[in-house]
Amino acid sequence: MKTILVTGALGQIGSELVVKLRDLYGDRHVVGTDVRSDPNSPVVSGGPFETLDVTDGERFLELGKKYQVDAVIHLAAVLSATAEAKPQFAWHLNMTGLVNGLETARQLEGQLFTPSSIAAFGPSTPKDGTPQDTIQRPNTIYGVTKVAGELLCDYYHQRFGVDTRGVRFPGLISYVTPPGGGTTDYAVDIYYQAVKEKKYTSYIAAGTKMDMMYMPDALDAIVQLMEADPARLVHRNAFNIAAMSFAPEDVAAAIKARIPEFELTYDVDPVRQRIAESWPNSIDSSCAVEEWGFRPRFDLESMTEDMLQKLAGRLVR
Repeated sequence: MKTILVTGALGQIGSELVVKLRDLYGDRHVVGTDVRSDPNSPVVSGGPFETLDVTDGERFLELGKKYQVDAVIHLAAVLSATAEAKPQFAWHLNMTGLVNGLETARQLEGQLFTPSSIAAFGPSTPKDGTPQDTIQRPNTIYGVTKVAGELLCDYYHQRFGVDTRGVRFPGLISYVTPPGGGTTDYAVDIYYQAVKEKKYTSYIAAGTKMDMMYMPDALDAIVQLMEADPARLVHRNAFNIAAMSFAPEDVAAAIKARIPEFELTYDVDPVRQRIAESWPNSIDSSCAVEEWGFRPRFDLESMTEDMLQKLAGRLVR
């Protein structure tokens, strides 16, 4: 039975992943951690929870030893748009936190999963069908930390034998947690506003395609990769994965088919638009399919149907 420590457990991914992991492995075997606490969150109330600043390496290792952890899922990070506003802070938190997670996994002889991102690519990367192995020259601090993180995880595996694993997540869409500072967050907020206001103003320009994934598929991918036979993992730390690629007008059309009065307008944010234009339009996930059987279940239509249904139950009273 695994005992798993999750950092950033109150964030967009962590708040849903911890619940899923506790269902799979048992409440006492999944330790949620975050720099803050929230007594109303099931992450805090549903099992062990500790406050942790991931830049504190001694505390990180102390908690790993306390709970006899054999797997770390390191999610704590500053996201793309927020990172551009605070680049020095983003480097410090993203890189120091990862080093501390890797050191904890190394000393406890356990696994470590940490997500990379499509932000690890850049303007010179092939835009369509982006290969697993290709040029990575990002022009954002978030992307720089993700490339550095991929290399660092490779190093810890090769140098110290740490069982490191990871994926390059596209934009993630969820009805559980609101947007949190990412460039692709428009694809979350548009659903919230469609249900509440029947209209949305996009900060991303029309025609700007980016890869996306519905959160249930993202959570399944983490578990599936962590459970995969290590002998099959050629790439190990930065698998391309995605489920769909769309522009703002595409998701608006899917919403309008279900909410006919919905209206989409634009007020483009030049910072986030610049970031979006530096990323691929679509990526090739074939290595993840071949090496550990990645198979997303949701496309744009099925995700839209589920998002609107779930949000109507949460937001409309």
